[in-house]
Amino acid sequence: MQLGLTMEIIYPGTFDPITNGHLDVIARASKLFGRIVVAIAKSENKKPLFSWEERIMLVKESVKGIKGVEVDGFDCLLIDYAGEKDIFNILRSLRVASDFEYELQLALMNRKLHHHCETIFLMPNQKYIFLSSSMVREIALLGGDYECFVPKSVYEYMKKRISPYAKH
Repeated sequence: MQLGLTMEIIYPGTFDPITNGHLDVIARASKLFGRIVVAIAKSENKKPLFSWEERIMLVKESVKGIKGVEVDGFDCLLIDYAGEKDIFNILRSLRVASDFEYELQLALMNRKLHHHCETIFLMPNQKYIFLSSSMVREIALLGGDYECFVPKSVYEYMKKRISPYAKH
């Protein structure tokens, strides 16, 4: 069901890796917004497990069937990227109450940097409320079963990439 909105929104993150919780938010947002730009931050300071190019490729593969979604990468302030795209609506996901304080700070800072910036928060489906990329990485690196937490293509890629390093 499409609500008929033509508004555009950016969904930024490191997506290291993209999880089923991210996909749930993207799929639900696609029913509210005409265009969603999933923007993968380079975020080298976070020391991601996967390269920027790998994360972009994995997200592109994961969102193939979702209408109105495009994937891009950025290596600057989010608000500068938003200006390049001329899209000042930002989508963020809230899983638990502790996420809110940090996300509120980001939203207020973005609005201070650009007064037209608006942040919209969506919660993932309850079955993904506990899920985070960092948890998935940890489980994978320690040899645990993480197949149900990520899209199949991401699982297959991670299995090949991490398996030699995982603790069994």
